[in-house]
Amino acid sequence: MAATKPFFEAVKDRRTYYALSHESTIPDSRIQEIVKDAILHVPSAFNSQTSRAVVLLGEEHTKVWDIITEVYKQQLPEEKFNHAKQRFVGFRAGYGTILFYEDTTSVREFQEKFKTYEDKFPGWSEQTNGMHQYVIWAALEAEGLGVNLQHYNPLIDVRLETEFNVPPTWSLKAQMVFGKPTSGPAIQNKEFKPVEERMKIYGAK
Repeated sequence: MAATKPFFEAVKDRRTYYALSHESTIPDSRIQEIVKDAILHVPSAFNSQTSRAVVLLGEEHTKVWDIITEVYKQQLPEEKFNHAKQRFVGFRAGYGTILFYEDTTSVREFQEKFKTYEDKFPGWSEQTNGMHQYVIWAALEAEGLGVNLQHYNPLIDVRLETEFNVPPTWSLKAQMVFGKPTSGPAIQNKEFKPVEERMKIYGAK
């Protein structure tokens, strides 16, 4: 099934959406296809393939935000928790969550295999995880879904490992929430710094 937008149109349209419903614009099978294609085809340093993903849809998505709410209720003072809870309610209202991980065992294997670059692999691992996040975000945008990206680790790590049978060697990096948008993006008119300050070109014809 082809995406509803060309790739760079999705890149340009990609924004953060917080107002989401417990609905999807595409079948679950298409969501799985998007994540599978990203896992298979997003590049990694030395083809190390260290990125991992856990896809939670429907009631499993609801469960993960119930767990996160419970964890933070135990960890935060009541006043701070009440503020955070409103955000959790919004994320819970969505349709799905993708948990992004890096397999630390695989990272260490490549550090041992390529000693010259041993100190570089953790950074390269973070880079490939970010690429996975971005490709999936743009692909979901292309299908008419709203997306936001959260970082409630490490407080939630152990509970999620237990609940979703995640190996303890997987290091949680981000939580991507998505669903059918119920209003516009968080930033309606994004401001851009001058591209001339951010880009240099040499040798162009």
